[in-house]
Amino acid sequence: MTMRPTPNPERRHFTMIRGFHLADFFTLANAACGMGSVFFAMMFVGGQSPLHFFTAALLAPLALLFDVFDGRIARWRHQHSPLGRELDSLADIVSFGVGPATLAFAAGLRGGWDMLALIYFVCCGVSRLARYNVTAESLSGDEGKVSYFEGTPIPTTVLLSLLLAVAAWQGRLGDDIYGGVMLLGPWTLHPFALVFVLSGSLMISKTLRIPKL
Repeated sequence: MTMRPTPNPERRHFTMIRGFHLADFFTLANAACGMGSVFFAMMFVGGQSPLHFFTAALLAPLALLFDVFDGRIARWRHQHSPLGRELDSLADIVSFGVGPATLAFAAGLRGGWDMLALIYFVCCGVSRLARYNVTAESLSGDEGKVSYFEGTPIPTTVLLSLLLAVAAWQGRLGDDIYGGVMLLGPWTLHPFALVFVLSGSLMISKTLRIPKL
């Protein structure tokens, strides 16, 4: 009689997904909203449908909602894990970094200086999340919770998406966006892009400490 080898539980189909906690699925919903925002912003560039632009902008606060819930669910179920923390950071950079930058590009920030500003913004977001993951343990208090943020949390960039939505509602996209446009050396600059530079700089500040509620 031939004995069949016992299947290794580590090699079962969808083993990784089976290991997810409930909070992790909310984190993935956050990432899905962020990617949806990117797609709708691209659709706006191709077709100029206001509905696509507003959908891209409104997916940002929806992503924030999922981001808030995943943390609360993890605390409620006592299911914090290194995987969950990494998932959260990766989802956040899509929803609150790449998403707003893509929306700004769709809104008309397409000059050379604009694109440098948006690239800087995304790089600041990546750096801020990486630093948080590395320093979260050292910043934790006696209860094991981080008591304050160094620099502004990346989800605050949802305000940029909402501001762009207001600009679109007022018909102020392209060169009509707040601040207009100027030629600066070889490239054009929409001064509104400096808002993204400011946001990125606040994220990577080590001196700015914001209490975590």
